[in-house]
Amino acid sequence: MRHVNTQIFVLIIVTITIPLMVISGIIYVYSFQAVKNEYQASSILILNNLSFNIDQYLQSIEKGTLNAQTEDQLQHALENWSQYQAKEAEDQKIKYQKVIENFISSIEMIIKNVDSVQIYAGDRVFYSANFNRSDYDVNEFTNEDWYKQTVANKGGVVLFGTHPPFHRINPHEPVISIARVINKIGSKQQLGVILVDIRLDSLREILKLSENSKRNFVIVDNHGGIIYSSDNDQPGSDKPNAISNLALQTVLNSETGSFYSPIAGKDSYINFVTSPYSGWKVIQYMDEKEMTKQAELLGKIILALALCSLGTAILFMFILSARVTKPIILLSRQIKLLGMGRFDVNLSSDRQDEFGVLYQGIRKMVEDLQSYIERSSMAKAQQKIAQYGALKSQINPHFLANALESIQMKAVINGQRDISEMVSVLGLLFRIHTQSGKETVPLIEELEHTRLYVKVQQMRFGDKIAYRENMAPGTESISVIHFSLQPLIENAFIHGLERITGQGLLEVSAAKTGDELMISIRDNGVGMDEETLLALQHRLSQPSDTLDQEHIGIKNVHDRIQFYYGESYGIEVQSHIGTGTTITVRMPANNVSP
Repeated sequence: MRHVNTQIFVLIIVTITIPLMVISGIIYVYSFQAVKNEYQASSILILNNLSFNIDQYLQSIEKGTLNAQTEDQLQHALENWSQYQAKEAEDQKIKYQKVIENFISSIEMIIKNVDSVQIYAGDRVFYSANFNRSDYDVNEFTNEDWYKQTVANKGGVVLFGTHPPFHRINPHEPVISIARVINKIGSKQQLGVILVDIRLDSLREILKLSENSKRNFVIVDNHGGIIYSSDNDQPGSDKPNAISNLALQTVLNSETGSFYSPIAGKDSYINFVTSPYSGWKVIQYMDEKEMTKQAELLGKIILALALCSLGTAILFMFILSARVTKPIILLSRQIKLLGMGRFDVNLSSDRQDEFGVLYQGIRKMVEDLQSYIERSSMAKAQQKIAQYGALKSQINPHFLANALESIQMKAVINGQRDISEMVSVLGLLFRIHTQSGKETVPLIEELEHTRLYVKVQQMRFGDKIAYRENMAPGTESISVIHFSLQPLIENAFIHGLERITGQGLLEVSAAKTGDELMISIRDNGVGMDEETLLALQHRLSQPSDTLDQEHIGIKNVHDRIQFYYGESYGIEVQSHIGTGTTITVRMPANNVSP
């Protein structure tokens, strides 16, 4: 969604700033096109050629150092000097030293403008035979940063930009250096480190060929130190005089590019490239007046107007954002949180305008809504508790248990033993229920209650009805709603098994499916037609709004399961005329009784 201040900002840009910038662009294009075409067409090509020539020169030095990796005599001398210098005979040590010094001399001869070549092995530094060692003072070179960098590169070349020669006592000119680890042929064993110091004369020769009255060049290393400058600045300075620090920082932060910046007090066009091999920046600059001799004043005026327009649009956008857009965005986020059910939002505001009134109104609405939801939730919870208690109280057989005890005593006194046994079982059945105050019991206890009820019914019907159980291992310990199976068993007797003429069968089975317990009660009774079955299924799906006698039984157990475990659980009924009825009870199986 685009904000209002963004739309207004875009409108100002489109109607004012862009037209002014287009006009200034047209003037600049026609006025400066010829010079720019010539300059820009050649500047990039020149810079790339210079960068390529510099890389070629540095790579030729690197190739010279590669001889240290393949020279067998040098490798043998370094290996023996490093490992056995304390034990070797003096003449053997001199022999190794001459091999190393001769190799250094050969490197100095094949590489142009070499200042010095050193090989560091063990705690010793080697130079060429005719090298003036009095100018150097070497102490603990293994702790120096350049040496650590070289060793860490494990045989790769490390290029050091303009710097005073390492270890030289009174250096007069800076050098650039290339260093690498000398590894034993065919392995990563370090034999030593070779360091080649190069004078800057070769770089000056390469750049001098491209200079003229308009073009000037500066080459800096990756730390900003000058390696070469057309205005004869001293190489090696960390703060070059020609290019300002700000412009130099811009160059160091990019690989290639172009921009305008003051150089020696004159606005100049600067473009630069980065050498792929060394990482040095080759910079070319030219006085802007040489490129923009005509219509400069008019172009600046139009450009200034365009920039002022842009600044005005930005300022207006910030003011509009602070006073209008940000409050709207904040209010929108708070309302989204309200839609997600979060009421701990901050809607406070000390503004006295329309936004303050809006915040206060929404805050009052949120407070009222939160109060209403709390009252509604409490009322619904109380209603559930009351309804659940009422449903359970309908099947509380406490008074029946007491009455049956009295009937049993009468039957014993009168000598009617069969009636006494039947009443005793029935009394025990109801006494189990009245003595248990638990909401849930293990399935095994619920089955004991069910078996007593079946036994009473079998006393009525004799051998007409058979009963069997099929419990999957582990299901007996799962908790179920207390007094949930007996009403379903009772329903099977009354509506299914009592009406058949042949042998009746009642089967109770239990199995665990995933995280659910499935209890199946199947009978081979008369069953139900489709219309009666649909009416019963519809009745189970309806909310329990009344508590009359018609709802005791299947509906009662179904509602109790849903009240206790949630609406995803309950009872399903399948039946066919003449084949019987199957009632499936679904409860969670993650509640296991100890």
